[in-house]
Amino acid sequence: MQGLLIDPGALPPECEALRAEVRAFLAEEMPAVTPLRRNRNWTGADAAFSRKMGERGWLGMTWPKRYGGHERSMLERYVVLEEMLAVGAPVAAHWIADRQSGPLLMRYAPDTLAPRIVPLIARGEAFFCIGMSEPDSGSDLASIRSRAERRADHRGEGWVINGRKVWTSGAHRAHFMICLVRTGQRDAGGSDNRHGGMSQFLVDMTTPGLTVRPIINQLGEHDFNEVTFDDVFVPADHLIGNEGDGWKQVGAELAFERSGPERYLSSSQLLLEMLDVADADDPRHAVALGRVVAQYGTLRQMSLGVAAMLARGENPALAASLVKDQGALVEQAMPDLAHELFGGTVEPGSTLHQSMLYTTLAVPSFSLRGGTREILRGIIAKGLDLR
Repeated sequence: MQGLLIDPGALPPECEALRAEVRAFLAEEMPAVTPLRRNRNWTGADAAFSRKMGERGWLGMTWPKRYGGHERSMLERYVVLEEMLAVGAPVAAHWIADRQSGPLLMRYAPDTLAPRIVPLIARGEAFFCIGMSEPDSGSDLASIRSRAERRADHRGEGWVINGRKVWTSGAHRAHFMICLVRTGQRDAGGSDNRHGGMSQFLVDMTTPGLTVRPIINQLGEHDFNEVTFDDVFVPADHLIGNEGDGWKQVGAELAFERSGPERYLSSSQLLLEMLDVADADDPRHAVALGRVVAQYGTLRQMSLGVAAMLARGENPALAASLVKDQGALVEQAMPDLAHELFGGTVEPGSTLHQSMLYTTLAVPSFSLRGGTREILRGIIAKGLDLR
């Protein structure tokens, strides 16, 4: 049986100098963000804040300068992410584009789409959403039914997309979507290949025939959407990579989605609130909160190890799935711990009380986004030769 070892990452001195710079920026920007808004963590959006990050060179940090990037290290990027997440900065507007859409375009459309679009991402001027999930597919991307067909008409040479995407976070504020659709048959290669016949397209969200409908979550907030495609025309050069390579490309994209510190820091505001009111003389508080902090330390070392793998050009898919799975367990346990330690004494309306209420309603989604727990554990089991 193959084992899995994630070498702990180490931060060089330039990372700590950058950390001080980021903290100084946040000390100026974050007082206006209320504790309740900070609970949204990386799902809170502010386009102006994203542009300010772009102005400071904190978007597209590792990308080549010819794409508007800054050619800094993956570990420097990690420091910026960590500091933003630790204070609940409103980074959602640019998050998907910076995390995965830009790298995908540079890898698979380096001479066509990337030169036009990626510099906008680095400046905080272009936001993306992910067009993968569909209403009848659940977590089984291989069963998607949205389809693109070649067509030439008065709009030129291109493709016409019909179908629906769901749970498309941020689609209502996105400029572009990277959309996975069928362009051929499942067995396009002549074999029983469920992953065949898929392709990815860059879709302008203002294209006629594209409709974004809000899905209000149980917090009463609008993050999710259903996106409907009714004869949506996409120019021929908006095909990303090669026709039929969509599944391979999605695998690379999901590795980026599962590898960052957001996969264990989503409940960090609640932890900070608990630490603020904890009684140092109460052994229950010391033991329970000390255990969580130790888990954070372990997950941080694992997540840094994944960042180091990316810096070395290695494929972190297996390791990232493990970090995401274990991180979600810690995040989702936080509200129960808060109720156990402070449920009978918390002051109604206090920042701790608000954080407990918000996080209790938010955590069910943490084991769904970026791949359900069952999907992740299947990837881990397969990677360890357990299935």
